[in-house]
Amino acid sequence: MSAATSEGRRPARTRILETAARLFYSEGVHAVGIDRIIAEASVAKATFYHHFPGKDDLVRAYVNEQSAAQRATVAAMGIESPRERLHAVFTYMCDFGSGPGYRGCPFVNTSAEYPDPAHPVRQAIAEHRRWNRDLYRDLLAADGHPDAERTADILLLLRDGIAVGFEQEDHATVRTATEEALARVLR
Repeated sequence: MSAATSEGRRPARTRILETAARLFYSEGVHAVGIDRIIAEASVAKATFYHHFPGKDDLVRAYVNEQSAAQRATVAAMGIESPRERLHAVFTYMCDFGSGPGYRGCPFVNTSAEYPDPAHPVRQAIAEHRRWNRDLYRDLLAADGHPDAERTADILLLLRDGIAVGFEQEDHATVRTATEEALARVLR
């Protein structure tokens, strides 16, 4: 057992990622410097660079961690019916978006700071979006939807609208519009 874990502390890499996630989400990726993350994570500079050779490596790891968390949330829903699971996914997004700490979608926010689609950070975001779209497509197909491919594209755009809508609009309005849009798409 390492000294860090014997003291009840999380491993350095975990502390760095948790600190980065909190700061990136609340303040933006480019607004937060490496030195601040190092200080708030209570790690040495050499430890940071051992785990993340550069900030972009940390940002990519942040995106991948956010994606893993969302995948785990969906997997833990425990809902058998594809249609009910699809509804649960969108309900979860609405619940998250109307929460007091909501500051937008971490993927949309980070994507805005990395405009080059070929950048490794944007590639990680694109992979998450593919997973999301494929999830919708697979649930739609399992529910017998006649055009699961095209409808998955529509649901991905609905998801993007939800992400922005909860930052800009009345939460009850966004939730109601989301429920109505989902019902119309699933007819």
